[in-house]
Amino acid sequence: MIKVLIADDQAMVRQGFGALLGSQPDIVVVGDAADGAAAVSQARDLAPDVVLMDIRMPVMDGLEATRRIGAGPKVLILTTFDLDDYVYEALRAGASGFLLKDAPAADLINAVRVVAAGEALLAPSVTRRLIAEFATRPQQNRPRPAALNALTPRETDVLRLIARGRSNQEIADDLVVAEQTVKSHIGRILAKLNLRDRAQAVVFAYETGLVVPG
Repeated sequence: MIKVLIADDQAMVRQGFGALLGSQPDIVVVGDAADGAAAVSQARDLAPDVVLMDIRMPVMDGLEATRRIGAGPKVLILTTFDLDDYVYEALRAGASGFLLKDAPAADLINAVRVVAAGEALLAPSVTRRLIAEFATRPQQNRPRPAALNALTPRETDVLRLIARGRSNQEIADDLVVAEQTVKSHIGRILAKLNLRDRAQAVVFAYETGLVVPG
């Protein structure tokens, strides 16, 4: 069973999402929170697999709550707002994906399952926004991080393609390998770099200068 915590300051949203997710045979809603501070507290007490996290909440916003939750639960950011102001900071804070609140019910259910399985829900549009964020920054000559030395040349290639927004199938096509081989490479990349998921791998690739926008 996938244990889910819902954090949103609107009671109707919490109830609606709770009813929808609770109707699934493989999902159980273990709690809900009306603000970020309560979300952090409940995440520690209830040990959910996935936290649905609203961005704008009283007491503590969703970004700070995501930072404080840290390793453990996967955080799926819910928003009704344009993502430009939030995508980079949310990913740096540890979010595993984004979903608009008005997305179809099937998308919400699928998103919870995808994130719980350890995959990042990082749509190409979100990746493009992340790239645009770094494109506006002055580029500096940064030394190659020691952590990258642990990667094989092929793993480094895969990381670059992840950062370019390629899907697993697209990476497989580019490198002329099986999609399962790509998944294996990604698993090793995350383990070697101590990264949580694909979303953080994208941030890492740009922050370290492995990939330069353009």
